[in-house]
Amino acid sequence: MKAAVIPGVNEEWELREVPTPEPGPADVLIRVRASGICSNDVLVTKGMLPFPAFDPAIPGHEPVGEVVAVGDAVTSRQVGDVVGTTWIRGTCGSCDYCRLGLPLSARAAFACAAPVSTGFTVQGGQAEYIVVAADQTVLIPDHLAPELAVPVLCAGYTSWSALRSADPKPGERVAVVGIGGLGHLAVQYARACGFDTIAVTSSPEKHDLARELGAGTVVSNGEELRAAGGADVVLVTGTSYRAAADAMTGLNVNGRLVLAGIDVTEPFTLPPMLPFFGLGQRIIGATHNGTEYLREALDLVAAGKVKPLVETFAAEDVAEAVRKVGKGEVRFRAVVTY
Repeated sequence: MKAAVIPGVNEEWELREVPTPEPGPADVLIRVRASGICSNDVLVTKGMLPFPAFDPAIPGHEPVGEVVAVGDAVTSRQVGDVVGTTWIRGTCGSCDYCRLGLPLSARAAFACAAPVSTGFTVQGGQAEYIVVAADQTVLIPDHLAPELAVPVLCAGYTSWSALRSADPKPGERVAVVGIGGLGHLAVQYARACGFDTIAVTSSPEKHDLARELGAGTVVSNGEELRAAGGADVVLVTGTSYRAAADAMTGLNVNGRLVLAGIDVTEPFTLPPMLPFFGLGQRIIGATHNGTEYLREALDLVAAGKVKPLVETFAAEDVAEAVRKVGKGEVRFRAVVTY
């Protein structure tokens, strides 16, 4: 089969012929139709996140395709099902975290001793085929194109989990900081739920687009957010913790700020003189918070209430796709077709 391979740290991705994996008794073999490139894939390539722990290093944690073979013990999936799999799809089952018996979520990436992580600890989805345990797949809603389902497996999953973690109440205002791969979806999710939604972006060229996506108000920073009446929920979907801290200037009393992006260069710090303790504010972390949220996120896209904005690349152009993601030139999610 054809697969994208990272030859080594800081090396360009290559399309290679590699052996096609075989499903075990509890597995399904998926013919991948589309797979996303996330900014975390770029960080892996640069050595800023752990390099894939297998050889050849086939990345990708957002694959969608058809089931073409099932193991003898599989009853929950059948040939022809369109499925995807998640970034964290299993745990070691025996460490202290696993003994808590918590539902599977991406928290296991940081707390489990040996999580099963697509594209990091096991073969990823940037390939024509991938083997996944049947119970580690999620059904893609009917009539949802793979290219549009792919971004939901990571960016949409994160954005929706962030919104749900904040638990906004009717009448509250939701602000989204950073209108990129996550943020352009977070704005749409918040608006689809009926919330007065504010986009916070320092990029003037994104203001009109943010309004088209559903933002009723667009501001450039926390000071402008405060002047516009503030927000009860601030979803930080970009990669700048400095921008996150700045947005707290516009966070209302009893407001919740949700950190859903990763800043690999600076720590998150509270703004000087902010009376955080006296305002009843909370800071929440969110990632892939459980597959029930993923199903909800997919359903909203399938219903046409949210539309991922994607740029598609042929498998032969995967290296170019990685370069564009690394430079921030994709609006807003890169999807490779196989």
